[in-house]
Amino acid sequence: MAEFDLVVRNGTVVTAADVSRCDIGIKDGRIVALAERLDTSGQVLDASGRLVMPGGIDSHVHIAQDGDDGTIMADDFRSGTLSAAFGGNTTVIPFALQPKGHSLRAAVQTYHERAEGQCLTDYSFHLIIADPTEQVLGQELPALVQDGYTSFKVFMTYDDLKLNDRELLEVFDVARREKALVMVHAEGYDAIKFLTERLERAGRTDPYYHAESRPIPVEREATHRAISFAEIVDVPIMIVHVSSADAIEQIRWAQSRGLKVYAETCTQYLTLTADDLKGLNMEGAKYVCSPPPRDKESQDACWTGLQSGLFSVFSSDHCPFRFDSPAGKKKQGERTAFKWVPNGIPGVEVRLPILFSEGVGKGRLSLQEFVALTSTNHARMYGLAPRKGSIAIGADADLVLWDPDRKVTITQDLMHHGADYTPYEGMEVTGWPETVLLRGTVIIDKGVQTGKAGDGRFLHRSISPFASPRGRRPTQYD
Repeated sequence: MAEFDLVVRNGTVVTAADVSRCDIGIKDGRIVALAERLDTSGQVLDASGRLVMPGGIDSHVHIAQDGDDGTIMADDFRSGTLSAAFGGNTTVIPFALQPKGHSLRAAVQTYHERAEGQCLTDYSFHLIIADPTEQVLGQELPALVQDGYTSFKVFMTYDDLKLNDRELLEVFDVARREKALVMVHAEGYDAIKFLTERLERAGRTDPYYHAESRPIPVEREATHRAISFAEIVDVPIMIVHVSSADAIEQIRWAQSRGLKVYAETCTQYLTLTADDLKGLNMEGAKYVCSPPPRDKESQDACWTGLQSGLFSVFSSDHCPFRFDSPAGKKKQGERTAFKWVPNGIPGVEVRLPILFSEGVGKGRLSLQEFVALTSTNHARMYGLAPRKGSIAIGADADLVLWDPDRKVTITQDLMHHGADYTPYEGMEVTGWPETVLLRGTVIIDKGVQTGKAGDGRFLHRSISPFASPRGRRPTQYD
């Protein structure tokens, strides 16, 4: 009987802490040995000339999350996780959205039914709290956190998702008590409504004006308000998809005061700008997401945030819609106003290549920082460590063999998502995932799918070590 099922040999192993040359011994889906040389009678995977890194974890993706208005997301769990795997990811955490007027527990069951038997990668769920009723806050949410759904997202904008200030405080209070981690979409609803109506009266309704309706002060104000509420309740929060220097300044201020405020940025805020929304014939709709892409100064600020450690995680916010579809970006027709264009862009497949090329390849990030931002910190932040996010004895053998020298021009033809375009069309990158292992099984072999739908497993998550309050003395708000 072979001591190992598989040995990954001759690779340069990269973790969030170290870079080393060693073999990796895998047995029953777990890493059981790390050594300079491992002998085996089992299978050998030669990783010569390749970086061997933990499989990517994308903790912010939207899959099969259709709207009440007839909008249909371009990815189901089969295509979404296939695209993730081709991008070097082995775990994704999409959202189970609670529609207003519905049970949160029932919403979770709905998403389980959509995902069951469809996933190529492992997966878990964040919750989206859209209707924080007494039943939800008093019974359903605490029970779900205990069941392993240890993070949830709240919105400060969108008609069908926004929570008012009192509701935010109530949800934050439950999160503090249950030690759940709250993700916050920080944009001010009333300011966006005011600006949108003013732009409509002026006839400025092309996709570009989506960015004008959500300027940087809208994000800055909401970020500061979310931080203030978190301080009042004494609860850690994660500000997601941060796009601007002003919002970063608020987060830095909070962190400098010892507040447990964490932050995430995404691919689009390093590579796209508001000018991309100016395309003719509704082409700009392909880039409509929220917050919108900003400008070069904002890109530089996001890079500084990644380099300084202000951002804990780097995600894609993959939220795909088809462009030429009556249920997608053009659901209101060829010349619809920007406010009717579904918010979101595809990106799970290119998150790792773009950050590697623009970050590691251009000297902005070290290999260890790359691994931390794309895998290890996600596992730690969302209760998946030590099983996920590292190359260590006992961890799942989720690995990506990476060709650091391969040059690729990103095109839609290369993508495996359900969308009919990529917003990164024509972008040249250096560094590409070649082979992907999920729990020791090769699911992508030199760019060819070898895994199948159903290989992915649902992951129950533990309480995040980052979700505990700061431990200060009780205040008048306790």
